[in-house]
Amino acid sequence: MDESIDETLKQGADTVELVTQTAIELGMTYGPKLLLALFVLVIGFWVIGILLRGVDRALDSAKVDATLTRFLHSIISVVLKLLLIVVFASMIGVETASLIAMLGAAGLAIGLALQGSLANFAGGVLILLFKPFKAGDIIESQGYLGRVREIQIFNTILLTLDNQRVIIPNSLLSNGCVTNLFCEETRRVDVTFGISYEDDITKVKKLLHDLISSDERVLKDPAFEIYVSAHADSSINILTRCWVKSEDYWPMHFGLIEKVKFAFDENDITIPFPQRDVHLHQAN
Repeated sequence: MDESIDETLKQGADTVELVTQTAIELGMTYGPKLLLALFVLVIGFWVIGILLRGVDRALDSAKVDATLTRFLHSIISVVLKLLLIVVFASMIGVETASLIAMLGAAGLAIGLALQGSLANFAGGVLILLFKPFKAGDIIESQGYLGRVREIQIFNTILLTLDNQRVIIPNSLLSNGCVTNLFCEETRRVDVTFGISYEDDITKVKKLLHDLISSDERVLKDPAFEIYVSAHADSSINILTRCWVKSEDYWPMHFGLIEKVKFAFDENDITIPFPQRDVHLHQAN
């Protein structure tokens, strides 16, 4: 009985000694690598923090949109940290070739599955970076006219003039035609008025000249213009062109139409409507 216990204790002591020896060997072999890898990991995170702060300052100096700045900050942070973790794993002896291949395959699969979203993301980056329009601008695109409420990474939100919300994918805006109606300080107001063939063109042009020149919203430079633009089916068309500040465009446009109607009525100038003369010939 005593001999059995002694044998068991001896086997246990041998096992502890073997484990201890193995641990010491592993520590001697991998300890320096692990310590060095941990040191590189800590320094790497510190360097990444410095780089991200530098990127933020550069984007802020370039006046990049805050939404794009935050998104680029996150993307750069994730990419750099993944690279650092791969380096760390390689330093401690982990086989990284298969890991990189797996990450590449996963990235390719995700890219193919989200190619539409990635196109919208790329469009959003281009819009926020080059700023063809900004929040608050009135634009026309994809058959919609409205004020830009918000530019997101994947979509742009418009509020139409009758206050409907329209969400347009950024890929369509970045690759399609966009009209920014009031991005410039001034705009030209073009309005055409029809008069009858019996009316005095010189009198009408003088009347229009007096109406436009008396309006304080009309800019002196460039000077406004009045032309006979067409001999239409039922009217002589008079085209007026005047320059105003962008915020005065619609008030001037609609106000001029109203003023001209009152002035034409007071001066017995006819605003014709489409008509057709029918001649009947009696057969012999």
